[in-house]
Amino acid sequence: MPAIHLKTEIPGPRSRELNEVRHEHVSPGPFHTTPVIASHAKGSVVTDVDGNSFLDFSSGIGVTNLGHRDEAVMRAVAEQAEKFVHTSINVVAYEGYIRLAERLNALLPKAAPCKTFLANSGAEAVENAVKFARVKTGRQAVIAFEHGYHGRTYMAMALTAKAHPYKSGFAPFPAEVYRAPYPDFYRWPGVQGDPGGCPQAPTCPLERCFCQEVFNSFAEIARGQIGEQNVAAVIIEPVAGEGGFVPAPAPFLKMLRRWCDEHGVVLIFDEVQTGFGRTGSLLACHQLDVTPDLVVMAKGLANGLPLSAVTGRADVIDAVGLGGVGGTYCGNPLACAASHAVLDRFEDPAVLAHACHIGEVLRHRLEAFAKRFPSVGQTRGLGPMRAIELVTDRETKQPNKAAAQAVVQYAYEHGLILMACGTHGNVLRFLVPLTMNDEELNEGLAVVEDALASLE
Repeated sequence: MPAIHLKTEIPGPRSRELNEVRHEHVSPGPFHTTPVIASHAKGSVVTDVDGNSFLDFSSGIGVTNLGHRDEAVMRAVAEQAEKFVHTSINVVAYEGYIRLAERLNALLPKAAPCKTFLANSGAEAVENAVKFARVKTGRQAVIAFEHGYHGRTYMAMALTAKAHPYKSGFAPFPAEVYRAPYPDFYRWPGVQGDPGGCPQAPTCPLERCFCQEVFNSFAEIARGQIGEQNVAAVIIEPVAGEGGFVPAPAPFLKMLRRWCDEHGVVLIFDEVQTGFGRTGSLLACHQLDVTPDLVVMAKGLANGLPLSAVTGRADVIDAVGLGGVGGTYCGNPLACAASHAVLDRFEDPAVLAHACHIGEVLRHRLEAFAKRFPSVGQTRGLGPMRAIELVTDRETKQPNKAAAQAVVQYAYEHGLILMACGTHGNVLRFLVPLTMNDEELNEGLAVVEDALASLE
């Protein structure tokens, strides 16, 4: 039975009515992809106030990795709510927070001993990761990367690369933030066509070693513009999320790891979007075989409840003394309970195995789209975190933002929630629930295929 079921025009009358109220009373700042208003959701399906059912290919921007209203997560939250919902860890501690930190510390065995700080959002965790690094090193400079997205608070905005709409009008930003090239080989200067991803191999068989070229650029910026002795931290997404779902190859990340070790710099992986099965492993760093000093987690960490974490080397975390970090709602008991349930679910190897299966289905179907539709410049991703980049011309690689917007609109008008991303806004990103079955996945991909065909 199809998951998509449309009873009215899109948006329906009730959604249109509520949107009028929203325009009158709600800040226009939060971006909304679809003009529909949710009523309820379960698994991979969101139902709006008009009774229309949509397949969700966004997972709340990569949050509900286990699907909407996962039974184990909901049960854990309900049980905790019967006990207490808030004390503030700053006032009265509770076991859920302590035990969750213990479990998250175990995710970075090569960085042991580890400690964890819990917060509410990815941006908040990024801010605190920078605090830890600066206090530990006694330095100030932080190097981020092109295409990077790290949040909307002030330090996070400074680290985020894309100006509009995330940074426009909000300056000045915190100082001592520098930017280096990200290993986006599709758009690396002098590259013709699609070079593919840098192979995960000790010796690069390509005529040009793009990893080395990008790293050399990074090292020169660090040496010439900053001075290595002034760098507190390097922060990078293992897959640039909002920047276009561009994976950073393991050889490049290993070069960064060695450089940070040589210069006493804290290496931070922002795994807010890549964590908790999104790339086919619990954390992306697990399959890349590179261990950061600190890892930032959020989104799938609690499958819909606000929770984030900074986990990593105890000597870095301990550098900040009593009262140096914190927040009233940090590590809320309900969110901690949800996260325990998430980690319990991922202890079943079948969950990650299914995520990898989804990744392979997506890879094959998107590659087929690339062969059929000239508007597809490149397909890429890591595991089930996949995307297609739309261009006006494959030779010039001119970004086609209008095409991406048209596909997104076609999708929601036909019952599919889909999002675009990328520095140029021309990338279609696939963030399907990792519990989605093949029938639902293929139903949604059929809508995408029809949408791409409508561009021709």
